[in-house]
Amino acid sequence: MDEMERIRQVYRDYWQGMIAGDAHALRQLMAEDYTLRHMTGVSQTKEEFLLGLADGTFRYFTAEHERIDVTLHGDTAEMTGCSRVLAAVYGGGKHLWRLRGDFTLRREEGTWKLTSSRASTY
Repeated sequence: MDEMERIRQVYRDYWQGMIAGDAHALRQLMAEDYTLRHMTGVSQTKEEFLLGLADGTFRYFTAEHERIDVTLHGDTAEMTGCSRVLAAVYGGGKHLWRLRGDFTLRREEGTWKLTSSRASTY
């Protein structure tokens, strides 16, 4: 598997962890300094986001990936994923979202870690 495909796999694993509500698996994918910016503009640390996943603030049911684009810059990378995601967030009902995630990654000891993500729609 080449580096581009390894990074694409991080995206697929991220969504598998989100759907399973598996904070341990997600922690393995995220750098210690990971931050997330929601569509609302709210920013969260890794632990704040994972707490929201654990307490049901964020619930993900399915994700169908339409596109995963990667640009490498040595030991850093940028990735944009576009997926149709069935989710219920902030107490709302289930909705199908066309989510775009803009991610940055850093290679740490040979493993690609997510350092940031920004959610929007497409």
